[in-house]
Amino acid sequence: MSSDLWSFSLTLYARPGVEQVCLDLQSAGATVCLLLCAAWLEQRGVTFSQPRLERLRQVATPWDRDVVQPLRALRTRWKPLAQQDAALDELRQHIKGMELEAERELLRRLEIAAQDWPRGEAKDQLAWLDGAAAEAADLNRDALHRLRVAVTGT
Repeated sequence: MSSDLWSFSLTLYARPGVEQVCLDLQSAGATVCLLLCAAWLEQRGVTFSQPRLERLRQVATPWDRDVVQPLRALRTRWKPLAQQDAALDELRQHIKGMELEAERELLRRLEIAAQDWPRGEAKDQLAWLDGAAAEAADLNRDALHRLRVAVTGT
């Protein structure tokens, strides 16, 4: 897989079933960018710790809440109307692009936060995804497992 978080995320997201898994986890209350970062850290063998996870949450939570989620909410709210209004659909596509750029920026910030953490030292390769998913109120354990399988291939 790719070495930078954005490329890793694009590669993972393009795998069969991963988009739906991420949408399922997002619906359950998980922050997908945080999950993608967790998967990236697992894949890199970075040792999990609660303080490290909290650092990532401090980066992710305000950006996701104040930037990504409002764009997503607007895009989602416009979807039914945009199916019958070409001009609104075009605007909605612009919002979708902005949402993607906001997610890319969040992934960049998460990567910067984790850039100095040593790789290849992890003893528990499963801790990152479990920790990142803990915020989801209605966590679908099967969806989390499917994401882990997409990352590890096992």
